[in-house]
Amino acid sequence: MGLEKGGVINFFKNPLVNKSIKVLVIRVLGVLLFFGVTLFITNFFDAELVGKYDFSRSLIIFLGAISVFGMHQAILAYSGQLISENNLWYIKKIYYKMVLITLGLSIVVLLISRIFTLKSVSDFSGINVSETGFNTVLALFFYGITMLNIDVFRAINKIYFSEIYRNIIRYFLFFVGVLFLYYTNNNQFLVEIFLLNFVVLAIISTIVLVVTFSDKKHEKDSVITFKNILFKSGPMAVSAASFLLMQSMDVLMLTKLTNYETVAYYSSALKLTMIIAIVLSSVNSVIAPQISEHYFSKQFNLLKENIKKGTRLIFLVTFPLIIALALLPTLALSFFGENYISAKNALLILLIGQVVNTFCGSVGIYLNMTGKQKSFQLILVSALILNIVLNYVLIPKFGMVGAAIATSASMILWNVTAVVYVYKKDKIKIFLTV
Repeated sequence: MGLEKGGVINFFKNPLVNKSIKVLVIRVLGVLLFFGVTLFITNFFDAELVGKYDFSRSLIIFLGAISVFGMHQAILAYSGQLISENNLWYIKKIYYKMVLITLGLSIVVLLISRIFTLKSVSDFSGINVSETGFNTVLALFFYGITMLNIDVFRAINKIYFSEIYRNIIRYFLFFVGVLFLYYTNNNQFLVEIFLLNFVVLAIISTIVLVVTFSDKKHEKDSVITFKNILFKSGPMAVSAASFLLMQSMDVLMLTKLTNYETVAYYSSALKLTMIIAIVLSSVNSVIAPQISEHYFSKQFNLLKENIKKGTRLIFLVTFPLIIALALLPTLALSFFGENYISAKNALLILLIGQVVNTFCGSVGIYLNMTGKQKSFQLILVSALILNIVLNYVLIPKFGMVGAAIATSASMILWNVTAVVYVYKKDKIKIFLTV
């Protein structure tokens, strides 16, 4: 892979690699905490309650893409540009405008949900999810602000605080709430405590940001209007919504065509593959602002070098995890509970998609950070269409396995297409090279 003897130490001393590893350590701790609360829930809460929690979680992630409207990605792109202009702290004016946009979009979603009383969701799932769905919508603004604030911390170079907040504090508070429900015999409020967690997170993170911004001044004014923000973040929002819907469509379709228990079992396999996705997102969280800064300042050699190092780091860390899960799927799933072993085949199929995802590196982030968000949008929408069709056709015949096939196939499609597009457009090899 180009790492000759004696070069491994220098590779890991590289600032990008070193920072990515530190972020990865924080995220691994977060994964352990997340799996701790997940294992506790799956072992001590009824599968139906777990299914409702997974449904609410999938729904708020998807609707959150609407309320944030791609602005959590756009703020990173703005950060790179502002750093190259030596004007980083103008970002606070952009942030306040983004908060207002998030509030407005959340209110729109809330009004629509009241008009239709989530009837379409209930009809789609075949069960009454109006109460769960409406509670999820009520928490949408707070979820959106939490996700936006986390990336604003990254944009102002507080990446370690951002990661601790996203991966440690976020899950710790939820775990405390879950333990409270269990020991007070109030398990039925699992979804509510999950959603209340985002209210607390949004309030705390907003206070920290406002205090941080209060003593910072920008060097010069820039003209970035609401229209500019929406124009830049719009394609990112469509891409994010498409990507998240691809991640959620399998759960939503399983809810419609099977039951909450099956959703719970399948979601356990998804959570295991999340370990691999954590590595990719750890590198992305470090490299995203740098891609934007180097691209717009035309430092293309440095850009290529950082991308190469990032992709190699992703491979070195994820490959052993993939092998371990592929060889010991039954053992891994058994930690969730005996019945969760039924998701073994689904897990193996999901791993295939993650292998391709790993080899293709930070291709999605590259497209968003270099002004190619519209092209990325088209690629993801095409993959989403394939995902929906495959879920609709395969789940009735193969259940969890059909959902896994649909998810992996669409993941492979968008990754390979995006890598080919980047290479043809910019002659940059995002994918793993020797």
